[in-house]
Amino acid sequence: MDTPPTTPVPSKAGRREWIGLAVLILPVLLVSMDITVLYFALPSISASLHPSGTQQLWMIDIYGFVLSGLLITMGGVGDRIGRRRLLVLGSIVFGGASALAAFADSPAVLIAARALQGVGGATLMPSTLGLIRNMFHDARQRRNAIAVWTVGMGMGSAIGPVLSGLLLTKFWWGSIFLVNLPFIAVLLLALPLLVPEYRDRATRLDLPSALLSMGAVLPTVWALKKFAADGFSVKPAVSVAIGVVLGVAFVLRQRSHAHPMIDLTLFRRRGFGPSMSCNVVAYFTMVGFGIFTTQYLMEVLRMSPLEAALWTLASPVAIMFFAPIAVKTAAVVRPAYVIVAGFLIAATGCFLVTRLGTDRNIPLIISGTVCMGVGVVISNTIVTDQIMGYTSEAQSGRVSAMLQTCQELGGALGVAVLGSIGASVFGSTMDRTVPAGLPDGALEASRQTLGGAHNYSMTLKEPQAGHLFHTAQEAFVKSLTPAGYTAIGVLALMSVFVLISLRHVVPEAPAAPAAEEAAAEREHSTAAA
Repeated sequence: MDTPPTTPVPSKAGRREWIGLAVLILPVLLVSMDITVLYFALPSISASLHPSGTQQLWMIDIYGFVLSGLLITMGGVGDRIGRRRLLVLGSIVFGGASALAAFADSPAVLIAARALQGVGGATLMPSTLGLIRNMFHDARQRRNAIAVWTVGMGMGSAIGPVLSGLLLTKFWWGSIFLVNLPFIAVLLLALPLLVPEYRDRATRLDLPSALLSMGAVLPTVWALKKFAADGFSVKPAVSVAIGVVLGVAFVLRQRSHAHPMIDLTLFRRRGFGPSMSCNVVAYFTMVGFGIFTTQYLMEVLRMSPLEAALWTLASPVAIMFFAPIAVKTAAVVRPAYVIVAGFLIAATGCFLVTRLGTDRNIPLIISGTVCMGVGVVISNTIVTDQIMGYTSEAQSGRVSAMLQTCQELGGALGVAVLGSIGASVFGSTMDRTVPAGLPDGALEASRQTLGGAHNYSMTLKEPQAGHLFHTAQEAFVKSLTPAGYTAIGVLALMSVFVLISLRHVVPEAPAAPAAEEAAAEREHSTAAA
């Protein structure tokens, strides 16, 4: 009688791997911090370098713009040359760009340095998540490691503005970039000792695919940003069309190429595509509606940027507490139920934010932002683990890059859609309620944004100034309701979709097929290597 084959038990990570995870969180913190670090420094930079309005926008946007466009390409490069090696090279580029930014003597140099930071950042994110997939083979340990990685991303985004504000109270604006260098030094010293190397010798970097992926992502992200800032216009629409055409060309090339950057057969697995869609929706909500809460704190409650940033720290602190609970729950409850629970918590947070008024209701705004952050992180931790669980080690760098590209697109889409809804309601409300007797041009100058209304009110005398700004505050509060209900609706629809499409997934995340793992040619080096 033949003995049925047994599934090998995945090896468990030891102390070295967990310390190595702590090292991998450093670049995650740096990349997410640098997305928000300019929020407080821009006035000081403007006083020093005298940039134009367009140059100011590029100083902020060019980093995330370049990062999102290069993620998939860098994921493929890491799989080919080695993820740890790419992490080292990317850290050097990121550190050098940070030093260049700190001592920039013109707007053009600072913009170039921020773009170079984006190149370095694009190498760091897929490498870290791909290496986590290589270091943690046990499903429960991998889920815990991914939870730490997810919390690290959230903490970095929240810490960036606070750190920037604190540094600017004592030092010049370049210090917000120089603070990266000690972390980079620690990372470069610790990586060879604590993090193993991994590369797939069978991978070939396909330059046309890399160019097509960049051509698909960059015009799309740019167009979504333009839609959010200026509303619908022809140029962004054409840009989206170009992105879609190049995206289709990219997909067709992946289907026919011997060594595709993205293995499209992954989408044949029933849980992979739905999990990736959840990732988009999570960032659609968190980024798209999260911008409203930041504006509320600074423009309605008139908090200083540093005070507003300190209040937003409540969310990542709560996330640190709830993320481990989500991981433990997912070990015994079907992932679909945990993901939906996260979406429902996030929807509750959106609802609480829609209840805000112009009064200083700190408990309500903090409760709303905490629920949004906790809910998104609960769902995103489980979704990310599902995606990486479906992925072989050989493909994990490219798949993690695709996951993070979806996050960038989801966030940009959320800002464009929810921001446009909020701006439309704000403008129409101002049209109906703006006080009579204001100078010519007051309505046009005040109906675009709450910040614009405040700036224009500063040119008026009392009581006109106070009346105009209070009207604008009321209009902004009204805009929270349709934008928030749209986010709630998207989360509700996605919850139904998850219950249908992921109902078959059992608590233990699916491992990548053993045949795929055996076929992948990989190299693991020791600390001595």
